[in-house]
Amino acid sequence: MELSGKTAVVTGGASGLGRATTEYFVSQGVNVLIIDLNDELGAEMEAAHGGKVTYKKTDVSSEAEVGAAMALARETYGSVDIAVNCAGIATPQKVLDREGNRNPLAYFQKIISVNLIGTFNVAAHAAEAMQHNDPNTDGERGVIINTASVAAFEGQIGQAAYAASKGGVASLALPLARELSRQGIRVMTIAPGFIHTPLFDGLPEAAVESLTQQVVFPKRLGQPNEYAKLAGHIVENAYLNGETIRMDAAARMAPK
Repeated sequence: MELSGKTAVVTGGASGLGRATTEYFVSQGVNVLIIDLNDELGAEMEAAHGGKVTYKKTDVSSEAEVGAAMALARETYGSVDIAVNCAGIATPQKVLDREGNRNPLAYFQKIISVNLIGTFNVAAHAAEAMQHNDPNTDGERGVIINTASVAAFEGQIGQAAYAASKGGVASLALPLARELSRQGIRVMTIAPGFIHTPLFDGLPEAAVESLTQQVVFPKRLGQPNEYAKLAGHIVENAYLNGETIRMDAAARMAPK
């Protein structure tokens, strides 16, 4: 699928990986509807890109709100051709606290609700919209790209909820690709490693250096635009389907 002239819905599109993806897509001639909860950054992205970007405040775990966002994308730009799920939360919490007491279940439920249920919710609504698109010569009508994490495979101490949520996201790729093949929709997942998003800005320098040492080569944090370019390549490469691509410079996370 060519990027130019298409419409993408990008969750978490006002910052981090989603913002980089939005900016890259716009540079390639894509119209983007941003789904996010940050009104200030959403308005900033709209102002920076004119009519090429529309922001819609949306809770990805809400069926009604995501449905309204997809309807707005189709109303504003005529179709939904691409969906990229970047929205997510990653606050760590151990199963037991320092005194050996079990932490509340609500934390685990919140992480699963946003990262896994939210991803599925957006993918399902996107597929519902994409099935109405005219197919290209391959019969393709849309591309869905979800975001897992290397934590799906090497979750660290304190990441039980996050790793479980991202493991679920990675597991979605193949069954969704198989099912949605009838509608001409491809489904892929990117599992980033240590990417320099705003999350890293609040970490001590020693913590960032420790993470960087786990990277094989190139020995640095990844850049959000590297994720964005991979997302763009997935859209353009029709033979990528039903798979999770690790984008981690061969890093393997230590237990903590």
